[in-house]
Amino acid sequence: MLKVVHLNTYDGNGGAGRACIRLNDALLSQNIDSKVIVHYKFGKNPEIGDFNKNFFQKYYTAATIVLERIWAKRYLKALKTPFSFAWFGRSVIHHPDVKNADIIHLHWVNHAFLNPSHIAEIAKLGKPVVWTFHDSNAFTGGCHVRYTCDHFERECGSCPLLKNESPDDYSHRIWTQKNSAYQKLDFKIIAPSLWMQASVLRSSLMRGKAIGQIPNTLPTDVFKAADKQFAKEKMGFAKEKFIFLSGFMPSRKDLHKGTSYLLESLELLKKRVGVKADEIELVVFGNRNTEDVPEFPFKTTFLGTINNDEQLALCYAAADAFLIPSLEDNLPYTVMECLSCGTPVIGFTTGGIPDMVKHEYNGYLAEYRSAESFADGMEWIINYPNRPKLQQQARQSIMDNFSEDIIAKRHLDLYHSLVKVTQ
Repeated sequence: MLKVVHLNTYDGNGGAGRACIRLNDALLSQNIDSKVIVHYKFGKNPEIGDFNKNFFQKYYTAATIVLERIWAKRYLKALKTPFSFAWFGRSVIHHPDVKNADIIHLHWVNHAFLNPSHIAEIAKLGKPVVWTFHDSNAFTGGCHVRYTCDHFERECGSCPLLKNESPDDYSHRIWTQKNSAYQKLDFKIIAPSLWMQASVLRSSLMRGKAIGQIPNTLPTDVFKAADKQFAKEKMGFAKEKFIFLSGFMPSRKDLHKGTSYLLESLELLKKRVGVKADEIELVVFGNRNTEDVPEFPFKTTFLGTINNDEQLALCYAAADAFLIPSLEDNLPYTVMECLSCGTPVIGFTTGGIPDMVKHEYNGYLAEYRSAESFADGMEWIINYPNRPKLQQQARQSIMDNFSEDIIAKRHLDLYHSLVKVTQ
């Protein structure tokens, strides 16, 4: 039986962690010996392993994660764009599950987990390595979100995120460390979105590396459609109102989440609908303190963090449309989960969102960074004459392209091809 080990920094904390665990579950359903091992384990799932054998090792791991992030502030400008320095790291090659695996599958390995030297060390095992890029960090000099910066096409340096930017700044030094490591380790890249695949092909660090595009998956038996009125009643939403749902709501300063565009588009929509504004409500879920949120032009309800997938699925199903104003996202799970629950999505034409949202079929793709176009999308869905059809198409688009069986089999085809090559 094929043995696969997945390595990720956390167990389900963040989109990459969820993607890793969901892929593992999909592979287990195909009778594959698949395991997840993490750098730092928050949960209590006994099926997920970690590298910390005792309390002291776990404490040290937590300390390095915190220290790396605190020290980073000395060198970074006061921007909200995530950046990793990789000062700390750990060896993984002596763990029995890693040593016994036929395939080593890397996922998100930042926060003092696998720095370049420890990535290179994996080559000593002589095993096929697959690496899913959940953001841009693997092929940049440190940033996780690039926006319009093209320095990764060269050798980084003069990084706009660093206080002391220069041709030989930290971003260039990190690029050099990664380049040295990647020369020593051969790995197959998986890009979850077409946008990510195109980005990797532009990267100077990834020249000569093999790359394929395979999306993430999700449990479609959990994220499923429900009767709208029933779901609204269960969630306590007003049955007579059109409910716009949105995820984690940052402040105006968190650039890549696009909050300012959402606010502007809602203000435009309110002017367009006039007296019917009372028939519209915005519902927001996420972990932002409600004292630190913008003022919205429509009645807004904050649900706080939803940790239970079944409740989250019911929340998606209860909404009439989902709003995602992100300016850069690989393959955002909120979009996939919402569509799977039969709820159409409005988002910008950016990142991996167009891989999931088909314009005027299961949602609306707004012109990038255009609040006017985003408002057009909201108005289009409000006035759509056959909402049940739109909802059915949303669900079917996920079943046809992102279901567990489909994504597991695509990974298995890749794994088997790599194992044959090494035999």
